[in-house]
Amino acid sequence: MRLKRTHFIEEINSHLIGKEITVCGWILRRRDHGGVIFLDIRDRSGILQVVFEEGLDPKIHALADSLKIEYAVSIKGILRRRPPGMENPKISTGEVELVGKDLEIHNASQTPPFPMDEDLSEVSEALRLRYRYLEMRALGGQEAFIFRHRINQTIRDFLNSRGFIEVETPYLTKSTPEGARDYLVPCRLYPGKFYALPQSPQLFKQILMVAGFERYYQIVRCFRDEDLRADRQPEFTQLDMEMSFITEEDILGIVEDLLSHLFKETLGIELKTPFPRLTYEQALSLYGTDRPDLRFGMELKDVSDLGGDSQFQVFRSALEKGGIIKGLKAPAHFTRKELEELTQWAQNLGAKGLAWIKYQKDALTEEKWSSPIVKFFDRNILSRMEEHFELTEDKATLFFVADEPNITHRVLGELRLYLANKLSLIPKDAFKFVWIVDFPLFERDENENRLYSVHHPFTHPKVEDLELLDTDPLKVRSRAYDIVLNGVEVGGGSIRVHRRDLQEKIFHILGISKEEAEEKFGFLLQALDFGAPPHGGIAFGLDRLIMLMLGKKSIREVIAFPKTQRGQCLLTGAPSSVKIEQILELHLLPGWDK
Repeated sequence: MRLKRTHFIEEINSHLIGKEITVCGWILRRRDHGGVIFLDIRDRSGILQVVFEEGLDPKIHALADSLKIEYAVSIKGILRRRPPGMENPKISTGEVELVGKDLEIHNASQTPPFPMDEDLSEVSEALRLRYRYLEMRALGGQEAFIFRHRINQTIRDFLNSRGFIEVETPYLTKSTPEGARDYLVPCRLYPGKFYALPQSPQLFKQILMVAGFERYYQIVRCFRDEDLRADRQPEFTQLDMEMSFITEEDILGIVEDLLSHLFKETLGIELKTPFPRLTYEQALSLYGTDRPDLRFGMELKDVSDLGGDSQFQVFRSALEKGGIIKGLKAPAHFTRKELEELTQWAQNLGAKGLAWIKYQKDALTEEKWSSPIVKFFDRNILSRMEEHFELTEDKATLFFVADEPNITHRVLGELRLYLANKLSLIPKDAFKFVWIVDFPLFERDENENRLYSVHHPFTHPKVEDLELLDTDPLKVRSRAYDIVLNGVEVGGGSIRVHRRDLQEKIFHILGISKEEAEEKFGFLLQALDFGAPPHGGIAFGLDRLIMLMLGKKSIREVIAFPKTQRGQCLLTGAPSSVKIEQILELHLLPGWDK
């Protein structure tokens, strides 16, 4: 380079007027006014107007005249104040401009496939991902990633100050699938054997506790071969933490301190602590999901007693079959067409139907309620319903589902979110955290007729439920906890099993034989025999957390080079074919050993 940068654009202000400076970057815009050429140059920190005037060295002027959008250049000149009335308050350098005296073109550029100085939200995601480097170079394109850098730095500073040690764990490890599928890596040196990319550092961080580190963390890449959606990627980043000689209260407390510090330092937002807590059963009962959004009300209400007292046979029949009746209140009326669409939507989610009753506060007594089913409810039941749902609005619609608990909760939980969005009940700039605790330790897989872990097999049961492991394992609660933000699970963890005998018992309940347990987890079981301390931890999905903090719709917007929903990298073309020689080297073809 002939011209050496003296300043980043963000460092330029009126104090440098009259000074000779050199800036480097890309041409964002150009305007010609006769023989005078105006350019906007930008680097990652800002935008500066440059003027090449008449009377300049003809060679430099001709060079400036050849500049086009996105050329990479260095420009040297004298900084001056803009003429009165020509200031630009939209940019930090809007009071000044650079009078160009010298210019170096480092590289030309093709015409970009989309405007570099406009909002790109209307440009197709496929095109933006294909030219991700241009999207990130465009105005505002690096903001999410600079914010992400600040998040990582703030996390490290906070945890380092609390006595945590950052330790890196392996990417090539043993396949121990329990849930999502592993990404497998064939090993050339051991034909027919495979490494697995880690779904999390779970076992390694537990072993680090046995090793005596006591407080560990890692900002780590993890991999899961699962179906993708807006908040999932095949590779993602976790903040992983583990601590020894602690209880749930210790972990929840330090996490609340960390999140409070993170929001204050990066967004200037004060979070109220302690965060509310709900048991798993409370979350399902009130919100229909273990990932409740607490930014608005509309809690579910159990109306099984009212339904049972009514003459509505659909409700009575559901109760006779062991089901429940629940409802929620929406502060609005809906058209017949909207109600039909909502009913069909509920049926698509698995409900047999969706009952509704409209309420109008100021109407005559007999006209307060309107619905095809209101005739099955006498005045006493309707009066109790009015009190039960706290009907103080001028207009409201009550929606009901009568079915088995899982279906009832799922449908009404989804309906709650749908209606809140439709009625604009969710404040956009609010952040509401909630802890979900007391999860079941096991659930039954009816298809395979076996139990499986709700979180993972290394989660410790609640001490008061230990005796139920032998008699009624489905009633055992776990020492697990999830942290939910605005209806999205952003982290989860547990107190771990730290004794071999208990870990082997849990493997047995899960149908994992001694031989399989030894083959998959023998290294962990052996470590537990060497004075493993009580320990526990948590992992945060950093992509999800940052997505929510920035108000983005997808984690792809906060990952530098993400995959599509079909798991493809449009920039590089991965996954791609490889040469037959590579396949033969890895012994992946049938008959390789013959």
